[in-house]
Amino acid sequence: MDISIEKDSAIGGLKEVFVKSSGNAGEQVALATEDAYSRLLKPAIETEFRMSSKTAADEEAIRVFAENLRQLLLASPLGSKRVLAIDPGFRTGCKVVCLDESGTFLKYSTIFPHAPQNEWDGAMVTIKDLVSKYNIEAIGYGNGTASKETEKLVRSIDFGKPVSIFMVNESGASIYSASEVAREEFPDEDVTVRGSISIGRRLLDPLSELVKIDAKSIGVGQYQHDVNQTRLKDSLDNVVQSCVNYVGVDVNTASKHLLTYVSGLTSTTAKILWNTVAKTVRLLRAANY
Repeated sequence: MDISIEKDSAIGGLKEVFVKSSGNAGEQVALATEDAYSRLLKPAIETEFRMSSKTAADEEAIRVFAENLRQLLLASPLGSKRVLAIDPGFRTGCKVVCLDESGTFLKYSTIFPHAPQNEWDGAMVTIKDLVSKYNIEAIGYGNGTASKETEKLVRSIDFGKPVSIFMVNESGASIYSASEVAREEFPDEDVTVRGSISIGRRLLDPLSELVKIDAKSIGVGQYQHDVNQTRLKDSLDNVVQSCVNYVGVDVNTASKHLLTYVSGLTSTTAKILWNTVAKTVRLLRAANY
């Protein structure tokens, strides 16, 4: 990148300011002026102008990223419905999980309706049986590889009852599935299972699930790595905290990670609160309350 300035005009202006005589001293000052412009002043102007332009561009880009993130986090939740979530794929098959109304993991299966296996009829039977057995009310499928083919599959099934079908943005699901948060939640499950669970929970409650993922990995815009990373992180974290406190949380079902974004709660107090609630829930379930 180069910022072009009319050299003769610039040097002429500088000489008018600094060259006060036409003798030998004036000639030396004129030479010094030309050298100072070419070697020092022009690069300094270019650097300053480039940085000011880059800063302005970064701020606008970060504003757009933050607004995109806000819209994702505040997307309408499906609500308390039993969900079947599908992480589509070709060669490795489609990973299918069933979740209850609160997002609790119930069942995992793999189907191979697409090439190269092309087990279309068997996949239809499996999905239909899962919908019936777990009283599924909605189906969510990821928008990645094989999403269109998977949509065609689920829409071709007669479930004998109304079942809503949704496409779910799966950006960052793979990041979550390999994260420490996912390993803590599902220590005995494979990364593919965790990714499918994340897709289903995003359909149930986008805010509660997306806060578990680094905001930069959710897919809020292109070229995020080109902007000031500190400013980007601060801005996106502020959006997450703002959205969580705007919507509020249900302490009985909120994850430990979600509670850390509640104003007034530190990570330590959020962990204590979450452990207390979890212990209470386990006791109530043990007592069949």
